[in-house]
Amino acid sequence: MSGADRGLRRVWRPDWPCPVAQNLRILKRGSDAAFRLDPDGTVWRGIRTPEGPATLVVRARDALGEVHAAAWGDGADWALGQLPAMCGAEDDPSGFAPEHPVVAEAWRRHEHWRLTRTGLVFEALLPAILEQKVTGKQAFAAQRMLARRFGERAPGPGAEHGLWVPPTPAVVAAIPSWEWLRMGVDPARSKAAVRAARVADSLERIVGLDHDEADRRLRTVPGVGVWTSAEVRFRALGDADAVSFGDYHIAKNVTWALTGTVGDDADMASLLEPFRPHRHRVQRLVELAHLARPRRGPRITLPTHLPG
Repeated sequence: MSGADRGLRRVWRPDWPCPVAQNLRILKRGSDAAFRLDPDGTVWRGIRTPEGPATLVVRARDALGEVHAAAWGDGADWALGQLPAMCGAEDDPSGFAPEHPVVAEAWRRHEHWRLTRTGLVFEALLPAILEQKVTGKQAFAAQRMLARRFGERAPGPGAEHGLWVPPTPAVVAAIPSWEWLRMGVDPARSKAAVRAARVADSLERIVGLDHDEADRRLRTVPGVGVWTSAEVRFRALGDADAVSFGDYHIAKNVTWALTGTVGDDADMASLLEPFRPHRHRVQRLVELAHLARPRRGPRITLPTHLPG
C-alpha cells in the first residue's frame, strides 16, 4: 500500500531546537492555497514532488526534541525524505558572528532559525514570477486562482483542510493567454511563467550546483532577473547569500534597520557586503525581527490586467 492510500509517518530528531513553523513560514505566499499554518504551529503543505502530489503535515514536539511528520499521496516518500532539509537541517550558520548591534540582537533572539531547502525549483520560481512588479495582494490572488483552476486537491486529509497542489509545469505551459488575463496576470509575467514551465525539468537540476552557477542558469530564462533568482535560491537551494535586490520594500527596511535611514539597493549592497556569505541571513533576520521602516506615504493603487 502506497502513501497515496494511507499516511506515511516519520519522526525526526534534529540536533538543535528546530522552530519548525518559523523555518517553514517563508514558503507561505499570502493566503496560500498550498500552505496552512494551524494555531498550534502545525504546518500543512500541498507539494508537487518529482514523484507526484503530496500532502505534508509537520508538527514540532519540543518537549521530546522531535519533529513529527505525516504525508499522503504519490509523493509522500519523497516529501518525508526531504523533511530535514526543508526544516533547515542543511543550513550552516557557522562563521556568522554579526557585530552590528541590530543584527546581533536579531540573531540572539532567533538563534535557532535556519534556512529551508525544499529542493523544488519550479515550486519557488512560479510564485516569484507572479510576484514581479505587482502588489502582494495581486500576486497572491493570482496564485490562489492558478492552484484552484489548474492544480488539484491535495491528497489524503489535505483536501479536507482546503489544501491544493500547484499545477504541473506541463499544465502551466499550456495555459492560454486569456486564462492568464482572467487570473489578473499580465502578458510579461505569463510569458515568463510559460517559458520557465517549458524548461522546468532542466531547472530542477540546478539543485546540485553551486549557488553562483544556479543563479546564472536561472537568469538565462527570459523574464527571470536578479530578484526572482534570489527568491528561488533561498527557498529551493537554501542559499544564505541570496539577496532580493529590486524588491520594493526590502532595501528600504534593511537600510533603515541597520542605519536608521531609508536607502536603496546600492546602499543595501554596501551595508551587506561585510556579511558575505550570509547576506540573505541578515535580510531574513530583519524580517523576523519586524524591523520595517515607518510608512507614511499613500498606498499604491491596484491596477487591473483584465480585458475591458
